[in-house]
Amino acid sequence: MNGANDWNSQGKLNSISKYPTALITKIFENVSEGIMITDKDKKIEMVNPAFEFVTGYKRDEVIGKTPAVLQSGVHELNFYLEMWQKIRQDGIWQGEIWNRRKTGDVYPEWLTIIGVTNDKSEVTNYCGIFTDLSERKIVENELEKRLLTDSLTEVSNRFAYIERMDGLLESTSTISHSVQHAVYFLDLDRFKQINDTLGHAVGDTILVEVAKRIKTLLKNKDIIARYGGDEFIITLTNVKNVKEAAKFAEQIIGIIEKPLDINGQNVFISTSVGVSMFPVDGETTEQLIHCADKAMTYSKKNGLNGYSFYFKELQTDSQRVLLLDSELRKAIENREFDLHFQPKISVKNEQIQGLEALVRWNNERLGFVSPAEFIPYAEETGLIIPLSEVIIEKACEAVMEMQQHGRKLPIAINISSIHFKQQNFLESIQAILERYNMPANNFEIEVTERTVMNSANETISKLVRLKKMGFKISIDDFGTGYSSLSYLVRFPLDCLKIDRSFIQHIASLDEKQAVVDAIIQMSHRLKMKVVAEGVEQAQQVDILRKMNCDIIQGYYYSKPLPLNELIEFMEFWEIEHQGRN
Repeated sequence: MNGANDWNSQGKLNSISKYPTALITKIFENVSEGIMITDKDKKIEMVNPAFEFVTGYKRDEVIGKTPAVLQSGVHELNFYLEMWQKIRQDGIWQGEIWNRRKTGDVYPEWLTIIGVTNDKSEVTNYCGIFTDLSERKIVENELEKRLLTDSLTEVSNRFAYIERMDGLLESTSTISHSVQHAVYFLDLDRFKQINDTLGHAVGDTILVEVAKRIKTLLKNKDIIARYGGDEFIITLTNVKNVKEAAKFAEQIIGIIEKPLDINGQNVFISTSVGVSMFPVDGETTEQLIHCADKAMTYSKKNGLNGYSFYFKELQTDSQRVLLLDSELRKAIENREFDLHFQPKISVKNEQIQGLEALVRWNNERLGFVSPAEFIPYAEETGLIIPLSEVIIEKACEAVMEMQQHGRKLPIAINISSIHFKQQNFLESIQAILERYNMPANNFEIEVTERTVMNSANETISKLVRLKKMGFKISIDDFGTGYSSLSYLVRFPLDCLKIDRSFIQHIASLDEKQAVVDAIIQMSHRLKMKVVAEGVEQAQQVDILRKMNCDIIQGYYYSKPLPLNELIEFMEFWEIEHQGRN
């Protein structure tokens, strides 16, 4: 009350009255704040131009009416009762209020209402002064949105996800019956290679599309966020059982692996998914994310484009990584690896045309370690370079042993892109061949499609030098990358291997069959032979034969064999096929 009475004291009024009325009117008409003056009965007597601008009402439309003309309906009756009680007590009220413009739009304003009294302390007028907060609210909302939303994909960011998850778990704890939620941690497979090959702009386009696709699977209460980089996290709320959670994981994988049209070219991506369940795997957001992340890592190690649920043994993952690192280093130093060889069979005459060398590792402390586990780890740590050199040495030894049995077949060796990119790659291979007195024409170098597509000029130079040394060159996993066959004509290639993901479905999916047929026909025009890998069924063999595929590799003919079993297989094969051709 003091503030209002001080402002309305006789001294203040006298001091204001010293100024010309024209000056006071000038200020009243030009201030940016809206001003409304009512009589003691709250009937509007005067408004300024700023009032007209903000509310949309002209002066003549509101004179004689009460401020209720502006009421938005947002506030309940108690709000207004308390506001006027405050004015009667203290002579002033100020706060945020929502009013309605003439157009019907509801808007926020910061309002100050002052009771004007005479020298007898009787209220003669009320003066309302307000500032339109619409623009400020828009900015505040935008800032809040930016703080909680991933700017690229427009889904929640990790901070918003954690906040919403904490709220979800808190509300769940108040429910008497048991409720389950599933948390999914997604990591896009080989996304770095997509960025390296096609550029970050295309990578961003893919991330946006992935977010859009996932959102089509979600309900209102489900949560999705971009957790960082190429990682997404999803919460499926109120899950009935683990079976339902697993079905949703399959839906995620299915919708993401559909091809994307990037500049008229189909790009294929996949994702590895880890799943944790509330409350079994954790009762806090942090625990559930940690468990889902662990499960995703396990899924990725055991083959891409799949999902895994969290299980307690994954808690020992960190200890296994330390053990894997130390044992892998020892194994490289002591050359504790074996090579198995898978025959490649000519479609035309059913003769063995060559072999692919595949590394195997049995360790005393770790048991059999899958290449899907130790090869990616070796690539991450740089150990792939000395490991590859051991594999090449072992391949040289295998050639020598086969020659002692009167056998001579080219051995295909897979070369990691990391090893291939090393400046001394060619020199290191040359040194190994010289140490074993081994001609390069005993070998075929297999590089992936992505390796070829990176740093094209430097790659061409290395491939040309490998050809001059006597190696044959083949492209492995063709169809999983982003190149075109016409582009491959730049490279000195002998052979192209169609990825098993295409071969698996050629008997059931017409589009896969059409792609395989197109690859074979165009490869032949480019003077390259074609190998179909992952062949397991007689029907696949028949289809590939009709397509004039050159070479078949897969379990239909033989699994990868250790050298002694391979030699027996080759002897048996010759007897079985003697005189057929």
